[in-house]
Amino acid sequence: MRRTKIVATLGPATDPPGVLGRLIDLGLDAARLNYSHGTHAEHAARFHAVRKLSLARQREVAIIADLQGPKIRIERFRAGAISLSAGHNFILDTKLRADAGDEKRVGVTYKALNQDVRASDTLLLDDGRIVLKVRKIVGTAIHTSVVTGGRLSDHKGLNREGGGLSATALTAKDRKDLAHALSLGADYIAVSFPRDANDILTARRLIKKAGGSAGIIAKIERAEALQNIDEIIEAADGIMVARGDLGVEIGDSRLPPVQKQLIKQARRHHRFVITATQMMDSMIDSPLPTRAEVFDVANAVLDGTDAVMLSAETSVGRHPDGAVAAMARICIEAEKQWTEYEPDSMLDREFDRVDQAIAMSAIYCANRIGVAAIAALTETGAVTRWMSRIDTDIPIFALSGHLNTLRRVTLYRGVYPIFIDIDKVPYTEVTREVLARLQVRGGLNRGDRVILTKGDSQGRSGGTNSMKIVTVGDFIEHVG
Repeated sequence: MRRTKIVATLGPATDPPGVLGRLIDLGLDAARLNYSHGTHAEHAARFHAVRKLSLARQREVAIIADLQGPKIRIERFRAGAISLSAGHNFILDTKLRADAGDEKRVGVTYKALNQDVRASDTLLLDDGRIVLKVRKIVGTAIHTSVVTGGRLSDHKGLNREGGGLSATALTAKDRKDLAHALSLGADYIAVSFPRDANDILTARRLIKKAGGSAGIIAKIERAEALQNIDEIIEAADGIMVARGDLGVEIGDSRLPPVQKQLIKQARRHHRFVITATQMMDSMIDSPLPTRAEVFDVANAVLDGTDAVMLSAETSVGRHPDGAVAAMARICIEAEKQWTEYEPDSMLDREFDRVDQAIAMSAIYCANRIGVAAIAALTETGAVTRWMSRIDTDIPIFALSGHLNTLRRVTLYRGVYPIFIDIDKVPYTEVTREVLARLQVRGGLNRGDRVILTKGDSQGRSGGTNSMKIVTVGDFIEHVG
């Protein structure tokens, strides 16, 4: 069973009949709605399509609503794309009309840019393909000299090398998109460009005020986010290593070690982590990934990421199902080689909660006595999240009667959801019912050992307080 989860972005390429269903059949674990593109009506249609198709297949698929955030872009050119040459002067003007750009100047979407930059700053356009050096600021006009030129078209992104732009993480557009995503019932909200924990906490307050229960994914895209990374991770439910803008701000050579460190820190904080951006970019057009892309996905798996993500490859690419299939087979092969980088390091800590102690004990025992599966009766999924922080090739099954819990655990490495309405199961029959579900889902055989964790008080969050080891077939004699 593949332990690393796959996230795919929905878009025009997944809309034709049959495509989305094939993605789910191929192993899609989470669908991403990218609010940087498309209308609310389009996102709603894709949301309901995922729910309908996953229900028909009795397979839970999480839905992530990814907010655009303060993506800073240049405005438009009057006569189409322009060409910039090294050594020439070029002006970014925050008050220039949106459609008034030419070979000498262009407007920008971020109206406070002239207040955030200083002479000698380096500005990067179009993912760093064009490099500008700030010479001076005169009013709203930022005078620059072109260091690296090239073709520049409308709406290209703009970054400051080293970060430091003060644009707020949640724009007015984001707040409207957040309300829309919550009204649909999104499982996760991805917050773009957070600078610190306050940006995450603001989003959580908005979710709570709207009566929602969605989890929060912090997209690590700013250089300054790295300075506040521990508090951001603690405030969020998971993080996304969004390598596009982050790579532009910190430099491409720093990106690989930073990615490895972010994965490591997320696991230490008991949070999940998604590795994203251009993982199989060539498959937008090609039916097969490049060897470099195969290595990229495999290395993320070997580093311990919970999930890998496809963006344009599935949203607008020519081979969305091929991209998911390729990613799945790479993950499976890489997982055969992966060993925990810090064996059992989390078991040396003191635990604040009983349910956390039970979770850690279950994995410790499972890795040492040869069990076929771990089954956790859970209200919120927290127990299985803690279990998934320590590597094991033993499948962890999250059993819950709450669909939102089952969908959220789909992003945890090595965790698989199973629906069970525990309130309708007599207390003395719980073990029998759990094993029956696992035999259908996990292919257990007579004589296999299973670890079961649960709470004495069914239906209470945080109530897991017991662990037992049972045997398939003759487990009744071993219940204690």
